[in-house]
Amino acid sequence: MSGTIVCVDDQAEVRRLLAEVFKARGRDVQPFDDGEAAIAWLAAHEAEMVVLDLDLGMGKRTGIEICKSLRAAHPDLPIIILTGHGTIDDAVLAVKAGAVDFLTKDPYLEDKLEISVDKVERILHHINERRRLEDENQALRATNERLRKLAGKRWQIVGDSPPVRAVLSKIEKVAPVPRPVLVLGPRGTGKELVARAIHTLSPRASEPFITINCAAVPENLLESELFGHEQGAFTGATKQKEGKFELADGGTLFLDEIGNMSMDFQAKILRVLEYQRFERVAGSESIQVNVRIIAATNADLKAAITAGTFRADLYDRLAFEVITLPALAERLADVPVLAAYFLSLFRQEVAGITVKEIAPEAFARLARYDYPGNVRELKNVVERAIYMAQGERLTAADVDGALPPEAHDAAVPVGNGFVDDPARSLVERVEAFEAFLCKDALERTRFVQKEAAAALGLSYDQFRQRYRKYGLGKE
Repeated sequence: MSGTIVCVDDQAEVRRLLAEVFKARGRDVQPFDDGEAAIAWLAAHEAEMVVLDLDLGMGKRTGIEICKSLRAAHPDLPIIILTGHGTIDDAVLAVKAGAVDFLTKDPYLEDKLEISVDKVERILHHINERRRLEDENQALRATNERLRKLAGKRWQIVGDSPPVRAVLSKIEKVAPVPRPVLVLGPRGTGKELVARAIHTLSPRASEPFITINCAAVPENLLESELFGHEQGAFTGATKQKEGKFELADGGTLFLDEIGNMSMDFQAKILRVLEYQRFERVAGSESIQVNVRIIAATNADLKAAITAGTFRADLYDRLAFEVITLPALAERLADVPVLAAYFLSLFRQEVAGITVKEIAPEAFARLARYDYPGNVRELKNVVERAIYMAQGERLTAADVDGALPPEAHDAAVPVGNGFVDDPARSLVERVEAFEAFLCKDALERTRFVQKEAAAALGLSYDQFRQRYRKYGLGKE
């Protein structure tokens, strides 16, 4: 403790004694003969401790009353009360008022102060430690909020539809928990992006994030890729090699397309998950790691378990949390924001891009295709359309030129006309696009209006207004 100690006593000799005692211990002393003056000084300055006389003179507030005022304004400020003739009742009142100690002025006052100050130092240490932890927690919360936003922006998890919000909610909830996560969903839906977001939001964010596509590595090489090998383990193994598990130690290992592993190799993965130990190929040393596993696949693992091609115990171990990503066809309301996002990225990446905005009819045309390749396919379509466009505005014709042949069906009537009819006004085309999305949501939810409203992120009343406006009753 090295801060200022405020001493309040109406007797000059006591103030001098207190100053000598505390200055000998390396403290600065701020003396007062009046409690009100001490309160005013503390309103503008900081102190480590207050030593306060119980009786401050005729017509003045008592030390107990001053202590109560100080405690209300400075909850963590240690206060010692002194008295020339204290009683047990006075001591009880002092403690109730918030004093940390109650000392009697007698020939042993100096020794008592030494002991009391030692006790206060311990109290201050705990107070400062608590403040430090509170500051760290506040900083951690701020960091987590920043990382949460980063997870959505940097890792390109774009959209605000209910399915996307549900995915982001699960990511935020499971990220701090050191357990495996299983990410399911069709190809092109962003499973690796979800894995990166979980890693970024976790306490392991500063540690490695290692990925491997299990379907891209032949079975006879997968063990070496994951566990490493010793020199001479096989032909071509000219030196020792660390595997993905070692490289990911302390961090996260993303096992993409885990459904492609053989049953025998699944047993090896299960063992590492359970014990966090393994041996390199041709090695005898057991290597301990601390790795969080995030696995992903577009396969139906429940069906694979039934068919005997995927281990039920491995599924149970991986599925601490299961995050299922929706197909883009289930979140077409996100197509405009995704398309605008891909335009922004493409303009940053490629010099000389002329397109600056996307016309409403182009948005509508983009939303009239199911995208079996999901978000990845949408990104490719948008980039091709931008690349081929001639003007500063992406049109429906530009989009048509970028879509695959199977997307070029006859125009689909929406509401009372075609979405991409250039003869219609901007308001008419925007309304037609809105009507299309509402009708599409109805069809996908088998005309359950409550579910269609939820799919579009609308309240039931908001959806009902559009339902009546566009005449979307089931035909």
